[in-house]
Amino acid sequence: MALMIAATDIKKTSKLNFSTFNEVLRSRALNQPNRQIYSFLVDGETDEVTTSYAELDEKARAIAAQLQAMKLQGERALLLHPPGLEYIAAFFGCLYAGVIAVPAYPLRSARTLPRIMSIINDASPAAVITTGVLLPTLKGLLEEVAPIRSLSWISTTDLELSLADEWREPAIDDEAIAFLQYTSGATSDPRGVMLSHANLLHNSCLIRDAFRITPESRGVSWLPPYHDMGLIGQILMPLYAGAWMALMSPAAFLQRPFRWMRAISAYQATHAGGPNFAYDLCVQKIKREQLDTLDLSHWRVAFNGAEPIRHETLINFSETFARCGFRREAFYPCYGLAEATLMVSCIPHDTLPVSKSVDASAVENHVVATPAKDNPCRTLVSSGRPLPTHEVVIVNPETRVRLRPNEIGEVWLSGASVANGYWRRPVETEKTFDVYLSDTGDGPFLRTSDLGFMQDGELFVTGRLKDLIIILGRNLYPQDIELTVERAASCFRPGCGAAFSVSIGSEEHLVVAYEVEFRQSPNVGELTKIVRRAVVEEHDVHLNALVLLKPGTVPKTSSGKIQRGLCRLRYLDGTLQLWQESI
Repeated sequence: MALMIAATDIKKTSKLNFSTFNEVLRSRALNQPNRQIYSFLVDGETDEVTTSYAELDEKARAIAAQLQAMKLQGERALLLHPPGLEYIAAFFGCLYAGVIAVPAYPLRSARTLPRIMSIINDASPAAVITTGVLLPTLKGLLEEVAPIRSLSWISTTDLELSLADEWREPAIDDEAIAFLQYTSGATSDPRGVMLSHANLLHNSCLIRDAFRITPESRGVSWLPPYHDMGLIGQILMPLYAGAWMALMSPAAFLQRPFRWMRAISAYQATHAGGPNFAYDLCVQKIKREQLDTLDLSHWRVAFNGAEPIRHETLINFSETFARCGFRREAFYPCYGLAEATLMVSCIPHDTLPVSKSVDASAVENHVVATPAKDNPCRTLVSSGRPLPTHEVVIVNPETRVRLRPNEIGEVWLSGASVANGYWRRPVETEKTFDVYLSDTGDGPFLRTSDLGFMQDGELFVTGRLKDLIIILGRNLYPQDIELTVERAASCFRPGCGAAFSVSIGSEEHLVVAYEVEFRQSPNVGELTKIVRRAVVEEHDVHLNALVLLKPGTVPKTSSGKIQRGLCRLRYLDGTLQLWQESI
């Protein structure tokens, strides 16, 4: 199994004498009952609701008492709440009852049912916890599927707070599973990562120390609370560190990115961040006159992770928001994944991000080299150095031999934050969490399926192993091709495309599907010529088909990652919502 660490070592590493996250909240509620911990911006702007440690603890105990009365300790409970304080209370209610929480994005229509059903079939929950408003709709949607009609339904809004007095602390320790973090499904069906209280305490400590978060720190987050970065990084870790957080829904940010910047300014936030696309969106959507209303001088940590980090993004955002007091040193490129709880690496505090220009053609051969004269180059951004107790090695994924610093391979890692495996998937767990180097026998390691290299202690992530496009023996990174297409014409929606290959006869051919917005009817033939020319010039490969998609139709995970594999499948079966295809 994956590398484990003793409970005493976890406590020593975390510098707090807690065995579970239950103890963290209970301690805060006892010693700082009236201190505000979370504020939720209901409309993303001024409609604010808040909760203190004591209020959160009381609500969690009431929910836990109900779960205990139903004898659900050790079972799984599916959380189907919209973002908000009610969701946080339900999550802690599960922890307080010794019930394994299964966070998921609430159903909005039958279209979102397949992912929820995949999670239900895998986790086999005994109950669904939601709000009184959503319960009838969700129950109606899910009960159309016969195998889950025996589920118990709980509305957290209908519970009496007096139930809190009936709560009894469960007999659990740090190795107890706190919740199942279902992977995004960007490259496969969602799998439930088993995260223990020890994992959560350890990684929360690492993030707190790396970002230098104190009880005086203030954060603002729009990140989905159902995924590792939003749940662990923006809800659990701030509570662990005793810091305050302002939260808003992802939809509030996506509809109007200015809301995020305005909240950071208004609350004088010190810590806030998200995936790379969020910074691009702010540059694109926030108007010049709005910039004059912002004060970002208090922003100390602007973390950037969860997807490839673009050098141009860091430059553009820094230059655009410098007039608001934003410092480029505040950028914190980082790397992590659900299987390692959350964060694995980040740059040292208050230093400039490290970028490296490499020969693009050499990268195709998994080699890191200085760009040759007149050769295309690629600028990569370091994801920083591995955090304490984490070991990162770069390995040939086929031979399982450790590679040299100038070679690109699969990122393997070990450490106390590595989870115990996938829920009820022993074969996949062994293949992913229990691997060893073939030449030295060192291990066990976690296979991340991410490609990258290490130089001078810095980790550079170059892409996903499963997304790699191989044409005529060349290794092409889809995000590079997507960026080339995006830059070729202004009609392409930034970050809303997928590059992949399809088999035609015995050969692989390149296809790019991209969302478009036209102010007037375009000349598709001319547009195709422009795109093909750009792809040939940048990557020396022929684009077989350009698929123009309607806005909002490229497949993405609920955390915003492009699902290239699913896009390919929909292209092949004809279910993509095309605006037009040019071959």
